[in-house]
Amino acid sequence: MTERYDAIVVGAGVVGLAIARALSLAGKPPLIVEGEPHFGSWTSSRNSEVIHAGIYYPLGSMKADLCVAGRERLYAFCAERGVAHRRTGKLVFAHDTGQLPELEAIQTHARNAGVEDLRLIDAAGVRALEPALECAGALLSPSTGIIDSHALMLALLGEAEANGAMLVPSSRVTRVTRKDKLWAIHLDDESGPVVAAPILVNAAGLDAQRLAAAIEGLEPRYVPPLFLARGVYFTYSGRTPFSRLIYPVPEPGGLGTHLTLDLAGQVRFGPDVEWIDHVDYTVDPARHGKFLAAARRIWPAIEGERLQPGYAGIRPKVTGPGQPAGDFVIDGPDTHGLEGLVSLFGIESPGLTASLAIGDLVVERLR
Repeated sequence: MTERYDAIVVGAGVVGLAIARALSLAGKPPLIVEGEPHFGSWTSSRNSEVIHAGIYYPLGSMKADLCVAGRERLYAFCAERGVAHRRTGKLVFAHDTGQLPELEAIQTHARNAGVEDLRLIDAAGVRALEPALECAGALLSPSTGIIDSHALMLALLGEAEANGAMLVPSSRVTRVTRKDKLWAIHLDDESGPVVAAPILVNAAGLDAQRLAAAIEGLEPRYVPPLFLARGVYFTYSGRTPFSRLIYPVPEPGGLGTHLTLDLAGQVRFGPDVEWIDHVDYTVDPARHGKFLAAARRIWPAIEGERLQPGYAGIRPKVTGPGQPAGDFVIDGPDTHGLEGLVSLFGIESPGLTASLAIGDLVVERLR
């Protein structure tokens, strides 16, 4: 027997939950299907928990526009619903004078993208803010902050459920068929239950390409390649002298090994960038030396024995090594011609920051 719903969202990460909330508020409460026993088990719980200002992304890209649009909405959402967060601010620093022109270029780029509060400060100004950071100068981003991502997802899910949505965990979609303008998803195996809805949103993150390939009628040209970029974090035990996030000038594939804080004030370094062939969250303790060297560029006085392997996250990218960074891919009926279907690919950073804006965009694409 087939159960019918107003909509189905596959994937209960922060973006899937934000989409479910937006659909619920639009009068289309979805069934949220999640393959893991708990929501947010993959990318959403394995990141830096940073609210990004929108500094680096290409002008006119969805990453740039949705980050800027989503940032203040996310701060307001957290304030209204008691989600733990803090506007810590961030310093992007030049290790030597040769990198100072790069800071100026970043500031100009960010201003053109709508981030107008960045401020260049010299070495003395940096020391006044963060005495332990030795550098030639830095950009101060006061709009950058940190958030409790689990609490955010709980709030998004709670609001979606209050408006009629329902979460079904531990359910893997094996096949998607279409009949009478309904998307029917087959769960777990061919003998499992079938649920259907006129709206289907593929927000499966690392599994989005596999799911898209299983959707009846979706042409392969609308399924971009998947590249996996693992980012490892090392954590620091003990007190640290920093009150802001500290980032180096960006490196290819990511933002460089940086220092971030959690809401308890504990420090972690990472993520680095490592291209891998399959999902693997292993953190190799032998990488301690590499992380310690990167950490000492930020904090020369760090005690190396307090730096320990932490955790790893995986970015679901649509472009690979040596290629320009890919944008978010959010394809609706106007792209692939299939009514009621939206597929999301490559939703990496700043996906958390942009999540509320992404939710509204998906609802718009379905009109």
